[in-house]
Amino acid sequence: MWGKWIGCGVPAAMRGRFAVAQGAWAAIGDQPGLIGQVGGWDPATGRAHVLAFWTDAGSYGRFMRERHDTVFAGSGQQASYSSIETATGETVLEMAGDSSGVAAALEGAALLRVADCRLLPGREEHFLEVQRSIWAPGMAAAGGMLAGAVTRLDEHRHLVTTLWSGADAHARYVASRLPGLLSRAALAADLRSTTGHVLPLDPAWRILPVPAGARAEGADGVAVDG
Repeated sequence: MWGKWIGCGVPAAMRGRFAVAQGAWAAIGDQPGLIGQVGGWDPATGRAHVLAFWTDAGSYGRFMRERHDTVFAGSGQQASYSSIETATGETVLEMAGDSSGVAAALEGAALLRVADCRLLPGREEHFLEVQRSIWAPGMAAAGGMLAGAVTRLDEHRHLVTTLWSGADAHARYVASRLPGLLSRAALAADLRSTTGHVLPLDPAWRILPVPAGARAEGADGVAVDG
């Protein structure tokens, strides 16, 4: 699985325009290899964030070569943000939860929790073991965590993303389970820094794969991506 994370600084006066333009990416629902895409506004910073998953790097690469620029130009989105950061990488760990997997979680999630982790040198293996043995089972037992993933952006940066049924479920986890998990994980041994985001997901930004039959029926239309 291949992940993509996008963060955009959007002036307050342009938020409506950005959101409308984000809707144009719905056209990529028929793109082979797309697992799904979600996004929303970070209440703490006002930034827009988007998370997408693809089956593999090849599918994502084809989308970027064949459709991305056309959809992007047609959306007019470039004029609506002041800054943008994108990062992509291989998903090296999937976390089980209340859903059957990441694809189902993207369909039903109402909230996204992201930890952008910068690792100390030589700590990648231990960091991933802690994710596998402490965080994954601890969050799965909380109730309301649908699924999660750890995406390796580079040797020293990993993105931990978890999809939740809603803000209430995440708040219960933070109050009842997070302190104990933090104590067991001993983050200082692995992390140089971490940045967190908690995003209520905008349903209008959700993109799910179009079924194969519907794809064929709409083949004469012009497709766009996001």
